[in-house]
Amino acid sequence: MTVDVHLLATPKAVPELRRLLRHHAYDVLLCASELLTNVIDHLGEGTPVSVRVHDTGTGRVRVEVTDPDPRALPVLWSASDSCESGRGLALVDAVAARWGVEQGADHKTVWCEVTAEPSAPQPVTLFLRC
Repeated sequence: MTVDVHLLATPKAVPELRRLLRHHAYDVLLCASELLTNVIDHLGEGTPVSVRVHDTGTGRVRVEVTDPDPRALPVLWSASDSCESGRGLALVDAVAARWGVEQGADHKTVWCEVTAEPSAPQPVTLFLRC
């Protein structure tokens, strides 16, 4: 199943995109949400984007987000514990088998590939302070 959608990058577009992709694995939803949010955060609300999600034929699903600024490249960095943002690309890096950027003369596409099967729930350990 291929999804191809053109939209304006706005906060309300993020849950709408997740709803459109609801039949895909959680990792696909996460990556699409984070890549769209990066456009909002770094290029601004209302930036026109194209989102494409498709099966690669190799057991992976590819998520592509294309925006009109070939110069604003994503950077993977570690956010400190006190930062309220800055973890989006780190999440993509953690769940994707691979990711990258393709630059054109008047656009760039940030993409990632995740396994087509839903990821198994991971055990979570919580440490509570009393």
